[in-house]
Amino acid sequence: MAATKEQVLASLAKVPAPDGTPITEADVLSDVVVSDGKVFFSITVDAGAVAGWEPVRKRAEAAVRAVPGVQSALVALTAERKAGAAAARPTLGATRQPPGATAGPPRAAQRAGEAAQAPPGVEAIIAVASGKGGVGKSTTAVNLALGLAALGLKVGVLDADIYGPSLPKLLAIKERPQTLGGTRLKPITRYGLTVMSIGFLIEEETPMIWRGPMVISALTQMLREVEWGPLDVMVVDMPPGTGDAQLTMAQQVPLKGAVIVSTPQDLALIDARRGIAMFRRVNVPVLGIVENMSYFLCPQCGTRSDIFSHGGARHEAERLGVPFLGEVPLHMTIREKSDAGLPVVATEPDGALAAIYRSIAEKVRDQLKGAGRAAPKIVIEA
Repeated sequence: MAATKEQVLASLAKVPAPDGTPITEADVLSDVVVSDGKVFFSITVDAGAVAGWEPVRKRAEAAVRAVPGVQSALVALTAERKAGAAAARPTLGATRQPPGATAGPPRAAQRAGEAAQAPPGVEAIIAVASGKGGVGKSTTAVNLALGLAALGLKVGVLDADIYGPSLPKLLAIKERPQTLGGTRLKPITRYGLTVMSIGFLIEEETPMIWRGPMVISALTQMLREVEWGPLDVMVVDMPPGTGDAQLTMAQQVPLKGAVIVSTPQDLALIDARRGIAMFRRVNVPVLGIVENMSYFLCPQCGTRSDIFSHGGARHEAERLGVPFLGEVPLHMTIREKSDAGLPVVATEPDGALAAIYRSIAEKVRDQLKGAGRAAPKIVIEA
């Protein structure tokens, strides 16, 4: 029987804070998320008290793992500075250890001293990003991944948007990932893609009320503790914007390149420029820009309307010296298929819309091949 939130809180009530107060009464816990035997929460303390709280975090994690029905636990220790105090970096504690393993330094500290490494068997990782939300980034990421798969590549998709995961909806996935050996997760396969999302582990309407370090810890686990298997390309659906999670992913994941998605109007392009600047600052090649919702073609009369203007992303790509990957129209079929979990590249492979995404995928593949950054497994067939 799966553990309940009440059981987890009862177990945590037995863990004392440094002053002896039960941590459930110390006003330090985030919302405790319990889903199918998986437990997520963070402990937030003053920056100056971090050293004294790390042993508490470990005891809390051990207490949660001991609850019957708990399969895994993700517990993060985050630090806040008081008003007027010197800024302090958030500290993230290590998450679960295999049975019998000795506790090492906090995971964030480990990452700081290590070169970024791809998960075993993953040859190339690319990010699909946008400077703002609402431009169709996730829909583009899924159909781009399917387009790459249609070219004969083994492709995975990581949904890195912790606050607003989209893969469960876009791919109509309701099942939960299985646990392998009690320490790793088996990703879900759909339309030939290997996929993972925090949305597979929680209920659809559960809010992710997490601070930045907790988000980064979850992303790290989905990268390092998922049995991705051999992949030619992993497509990472990045969170929108250029904040802490995006910067950390760009710095800690060995990205081979980034695809920027934007709509054509000036307001969206301003944010797209920020995204390009962020990737350039951390030395991640920009593979190109996709202009999404580029135009609307009336299904009744065939009249074309440039609702969000047109050509802005192409002009921006030329101005910034990055490739322009293509235009995707604002089309009811894309919206309807996406809402139904039936992406057009997979379900209407012979249609004009699927051809647009495959063309974009070909250019991305060629960008990787041409720069010598792709996996040797990627073969371009005549």
